[in-house]
Amino acid sequence: MCEVLEIRISTYYKYRDTIDRDYNDYILIKHVFDQNSKVYGYRRITTYLREEYGWVVNSKKVARIMRKYGVQAEYHKKIKVNYTKRYFEEQEREDLLRRDFKQKGWVTDITYLQLMRNGKKAFLSTILDLETRDWITYKISYRNDNKIVIDTLKEAISKTKDPNGLVLHSDQGFEYLSTECKTICESNGINISHSRKGNPLDNAVIESFHSILKKETLYNNSITSVNQYIQIVHDWTIFYNSTRIRLQKK
Repeated sequence: MCEVLEIRISTYYKYRDTIDRDYNDYILIKHVFDQNSKVYGYRRITTYLREEYGWVVNSKKVARIMRKYGVQAEYHKKIKVNYTKRYFEEQEREDLLRRDFKQKGWVTDITYLQLMRNGKKAFLSTILDLETRDWITYKISYRNDNKIVIDTLKEAISKTKDPNGLVLHSDQGFEYLSTECKTICESNGINISHSRKGNPLDNAVIESFHSILKKETLYNNSITSVNQYIQIVHDWTIFYNSTRIRLQKK
């Protein structure tokens, strides 16, 4: 053993029978620690030793001994169940498109319409047809909530002869994970599809549409109010479906 530890034999015999000078103090500290459900730290143990045993001891010494012998307070943190997170995880659906946008279905998303000057904004909810790349319907609201999504979805369904079997693809925004959205889709035979978290390219078609809309409305006009901006968006959407030349469809 001396050879492995690289110490002299004389040194081994010198300290073999030597008792650690902190050992007796450790025994008392450990007794107090165990007696109090193993939850006391060095400060409370120091106070206990002074009050119950009359031992005038420095808290730093108690901390050193506890650290030396591995005496540490045990805390069992109660884990609070995040029911909201669990609910949304249960509502998530598989990505049925897998970035294959050349198929029958709808893509949807919400974007904001914001002026650079005053920061005021509205929200635009759109549903696009993957086959034609035309928007089926859109809604604009000053509130980003379930209502704007539900209103958009209901109107799109009302404009479609038979939505049964269609895929509705969106990101995992809270509006698209709602029970109401799920119920409407399922009652009309619509298959729900969700992008993976942190993967905007999974919904690239609608992302591109909203990007083009902003470039050709916000940056090409001198806009002074959100209401004016909204009207410009209304005009542009009509132009997009009826007149705007599209170089290619992916």
